[in-house]
Amino acid sequence: MAMKYTAVITKEGSWYVAHCIELGVVSQGTSIPEAQANLKEAVDLYIESFAARICRRALSSLLYPIEVSVVPKCRSFPANS
Repeated sequence: MAMKYTAVITKEGSWYVAHCIELGVVSQGTSIPEAQANLKEAVDLYIESFAARICRRALSSLLYPIEVSVVPKCRSFPANS
């Protein structure tokens, strides 16, 4: 059975950090392709180690898209008097 998961990659200093949202697995690399490959390997190892728990989680999870508005600038709140 093939499963699809969502990954987010962010740049932190000289590293690319890859995070699998659904599983909470994180890896890194010095390039995006390396971070992707490292995350895939980490997810594979995680699934091998926790297969039964993942199946239960997948069956009880609901994923759906959401839309949020992005505020271009943060507004400061007035100081408490």
